Amino acid sequence: MKKYLSFFRLRFTMGLQYRSAAFAGIVTQFAWGFMEIMVFRAFYHADAAAFPMSFSATTSYLWLQQAFLAFFAAWMMENEIFDSIVNGNIAYELCRPINIYNMWYSRSIANRLSRAVLRCFPILIVAAFLPQPYGIETPASLLHFILFLITLALGLAVTVSFCMMIYMLTFFTISPQGLRMVFTSTVEFFAGAIIPLPFFPEKIQKILELLPFASMQNVALRIYSGSMGNYEMQKAILLQVFWLIAVTIAGKLLCRLAEKRITVQGG
Repeated sequence: MKKYLSFFRLRFTMGLQYRSAAFAGIVTQFAWGFMEIMVFRAFYHADAAAFPMSFSATTSYLWLQQAFLAFFAAWMMENEIFDSIVNGNIAYELCRPINIYNMWYSRSIANRLSRAVLRCFPILIVAAFLPQPYGIETPASLLHFILFLITLALGLAVTVSFCMMIYMLTFFTISPQGLRMVFTSTVEFFAGAIIPLPFFPEKIQKILELLPFASMQNVALRIYSGSMGNYEMQKAILLQVFWLIAVTIAGKLLCRLAEKRITVQGG
């Protein structure tokens, strides 16, 4: 365990050094957040009663989405890992007395956490001082805030586990580009990154909420805004735990299979 914590600490410290990139990301996310809010504002202005969430709850959802983008963005994967698989440098990793899956998992968690730490606080602070209903609201209750933090961590873990599956599937392909495009597009749409899941038709929404993608950002952001009832929150958290275990097991099995079948330069 200590060696994986060391990988986590090194990657986290390294990620905190990219302050210029973080500043550029903050500016971009502010611009994107305001643009999304204005688009939703136009729809709410036409018929606010037609939407399942209040406009203030939607703006809170969108600002939290921008603040913790590094936690849930499936496209934010490490090119270094893909390159090591494609060019054969994975051979050096296999020579180490470590579990590749655990090492990459700890690195990925640290990489996303370091990015979020640099970006989330400026976004949340500015959003908190914006006039309502364009700013972020306080949590519905203390319980909602505690559950938000728990589900935020679970959502991060599910996202990283899903990305680990993409890394492992890369062992069985010539190029990872196709996998990345298909899986990241699927995750972005079905996780609620483009359109919050409550805005889908009810029958489709019930199906989407059972999929692993809904266990990423959808649960935490909706709990914070108070758009879930008690039963819905319990069900969503249990599904998060289930998908975390299921996707992690699937990724580890793929890792074992890849390690047995891997061939580096014909060796």
